[in-house]
Amino acid sequence: MTALRLLVSDSHDPLFNLAVEECIFRQMDPNQRVLFLWRNANTVVIGRAQNPWKECNTRRMEEDGVTLARRSSGGGAVFHDLGNSCFTFMAGKPGYDKSISTAIVIDALKLLGVSAFASGRNDLLVASQDGDRKVSGSAYRETHDRGFHHGTLLLDADLSRLANYLNPDPKKLAAKGISSVRSRVANLCELLPGIEHQQVSHALIEAFFAHYGARVSPEHISPTQLPDLPGFADTFARQRSWEWNFGHAPAFTHQLDERFDWGGVELHFDVEKGVIGRAQIFSDSLDPAPLDALAQRLVGVTYRSDAIAALLGQLKTDFPSRQAELDALAGWLQAALR
Repeated sequence: MTALRLLVSDSHDPLFNLAVEECIFRQMDPNQRVLFLWRNANTVVIGRAQNPWKECNTRRMEEDGVTLARRSSGGGAVFHDLGNSCFTFMAGKPGYDKSISTAIVIDALKLLGVSAFASGRNDLLVASQDGDRKVSGSAYRETHDRGFHHGTLLLDADLSRLANYLNPDPKKLAAKGISSVRSRVANLCELLPGIEHQQVSHALIEAFFAHYGARVSPEHISPTQLPDLPGFADTFARQRSWEWNFGHAPAFTHQLDERFDWGGVELHFDVEKGVIGRAQIFSDSLDPAPLDALAQRLVGVTYRSDAIAALLGQLKTDFPSRQAELDALAGWLQAALR
């Protein structure tokens, strides 16, 4: 009989949940078949190879208290709120087969009274009068001896917020990253009014048990009830780090310009692994000395607003007679680089 493991997160912290997923995946017994159920609050989750500044409106996310979290699998950017139910299936090879986990999710939806089918882009769709609508999206990860399939089911997600955070600011980036595909989506509550996360979780668990012909007790986990996993603290720290969530972005070039009453400024710089590697500033200012100093000092600075603010604070100390100009420049740069 196949050994099963069922984990249920009672936390809505995406950084905790993704760290749990990563740790379990690395340490699981390859003979086990694992189902992990979880939800995230107010989060944009990006794929392992994506550029957050290209995919996301990072400024609006910061203003609205939305967390950015990078997952270890590929795929595009998605917005999570408590109207999403998340699932992860893990298995060792040769038993790992994403068509099996896809079939389990379809069976779970059938238990709820919804007829869904898989599309060619790793999505689950339902037919409607307005055409096929996406109710679930998935991403995958494999190593030499194991694999996982994780995804979301849209229950009652605020779909208007999807556009708020997944549309980048205009004039933003020319990047080498991967653009997300926006699909027409639907909430399951349109088909099943009043559907709740617990019902969906129960259906997924029953379909999982039915497929393997066995049952196990769930392991409930949270930040106050940590999973018994060696090295979890280190994995959680990495998942929370700026270096992983932002600094892991692919290389990109940023170009921006602005005109002030003292002259125009055009800034070009290259960013790699979240660090500015080259900076050039062009201006018709009558005294470009502070701008020349800024261009030199930007090199090696992390691409984050607090680092830029500290740098501009130094410039104001070095050029006290240009305080007003540098304040205007600081306000613009900190907004533009967020």
